[in-house]
Amino acid sequence: MRFKLLAAALLFTAPALVLAKPLTVCTESSPDGFDVVQFNSLVTTNASADVIFNSLVSYDEAAKKVVPALADKWEVSADGLSYTFHLRPNVQFQSTDYFKPTRPLNADDVVFTFERMLDENNPWHKVTGASGFPHAQSMGLPKLIKSVSKVDADTVKFELNAPDATFVSILTMGFASIYSAEYADQLLKAGKQTDLNAKPIGTGPFELKSYTKDAVIRYDVNPNYWGPKPKIDRLIYAITPDATVRAQKVKTGECQIALSPKPQDLADAKSDKAVSIVQTPAFMTAFVALNTQKKPLDNQKVRAALNMAFDRTTYLKTVFDNTATPAVNPYPPNTWSYDKAVKPWPYDPVKAKKLLADAGFPNGFETTIWVRPNGSVLNPNPKVGAELLQADFAKIGVKAEVKVIEWGELIKQAKQGQHDSLFMGWAGDNGDPDNYLSPLFSCNAVKSGINFARFCDQDLDKLIADGKATPDQAKRTKAYQQAQQIIHDQALWIPLGYPTASVITRTNVSGYHVSPFGRQNFGAVSVQ
Repeated sequence: MRFKLLAAALLFTAPALVLAKPLTVCTESSPDGFDVVQFNSLVTTNASADVIFNSLVSYDEAAKKVVPALADKWEVSADGLSYTFHLRPNVQFQSTDYFKPTRPLNADDVVFTFERMLDENNPWHKVTGASGFPHAQSMGLPKLIKSVSKVDADTVKFELNAPDATFVSILTMGFASIYSAEYADQLLKAGKQTDLNAKPIGTGPFELKSYTKDAVIRYDVNPNYWGPKPKIDRLIYAITPDATVRAQKVKTGECQIALSPKPQDLADAKSDKAVSIVQTPAFMTAFVALNTQKKPLDNQKVRAALNMAFDRTTYLKTVFDNTATPAVNPYPPNTWSYDKAVKPWPYDPVKAKKLLADAGFPNGFETTIWVRPNGSVLNPNPKVGAELLQADFAKIGVKAEVKVIEWGELIKQAKQGQHDSLFMGWAGDNGDPDNYLSPLFSCNAVKSGINFARFCDQDLDKLIADGKATPDQAKRTKAYQQAQQIIHDQALWIPLGYPTASVITRTNVSGYHVSPFGRQNFGAVSVQ
């Protein structure tokens, strides 16, 4: 009896134990997979690199600089050709029912990760989809990186063929996530190479528990994570293509966070005391890519005419509810080297029709407009936006068929250059202008498929390369401003807008910050 009384007293006097709770995030679509090096969509990066993996370095958005991650320090040689990274000690790979690591992270894992992308003779080099390694290829890494070598168990050296001011920044991108060489060897021996895309192993804060396409992704907290332990006990991605449904699920408590809300959903959320709106100016650009390898879009006058036929003011009001600012250049105006001297194409259907006649199309032509079915930060209402563009084209005699294509298939075919015009968007990773120029406008990016305008121009390519070759920001700015002028004059895109990144959360969620790059970090998030 005395024991029972004592136990009861302890129950009443002990401080309350705060238990971690699960976090459910309503996301907009399914990832392409979890082998992030194969893909370039932000949805895939969010589902893999942002939660399961780590890279050698990361980008601190508040401090606006590259900071240590799996590498706790690094040195750069005086000539800019050698980068030596020192790995953080005792970092453990995730342990699951399909893989039990026998050692911590070491230099072999870093060498494997990059040689897989760079070395055609590596047995893992061809274990990808049709696009290969889109980011590595568009960034020109096979030409840039001369070698990746193991100095000792905890040290890796990269030797470059030429200086590159963007190299460390590139390593913050999702595709540079570090993989387990030991796990890769296990899969190779078992003939289960495709498991790398379905059953990922990383060093990140969460490990994949299960995935049902178009429905749900479940993650458990990695108990051996080297960094601060997440404040939630489980992470769930509830895949919900309809933005209004995502917003409604937050209101009812089915989700604690809803990504990529529509402007109208944000307006409705302002009157609901159970939810909050978190926003930041995005390092993103929404655009329509014009495929310069398709006739008659190979004609600059035709592309210019399509730009002048586009009523951007009505588009931004209707699709973004004026939450995005008009786009002119490839990257937003708060980016260093943004060229304010470049002026937008004017809205002038009469002149646009004359340009078409000058190009040999007085009666217009037939074409297609490709668009995804579900909304995102970069395109809150895809179908409506495409229909607006279709109507604008019709005013100058261009008959355009709108094709709504599922996201995964759209990306696959667009990388192969099957599209005419394509609604697309791009989110940079670290605030560097080259995050846009190399992947979207270089000749390497035509080969990798991410250059959706499919425009390879030697003068433009040289300006992009010259900008990367020097650490002198003034020289880089000059090169990039000339590049922006060429991109504008060639009318490679119909620039749409620079959006605001917004997220709706429950008021019992704390520690969540919206990334201007669209990346997701749930490490500091807690649910009350």
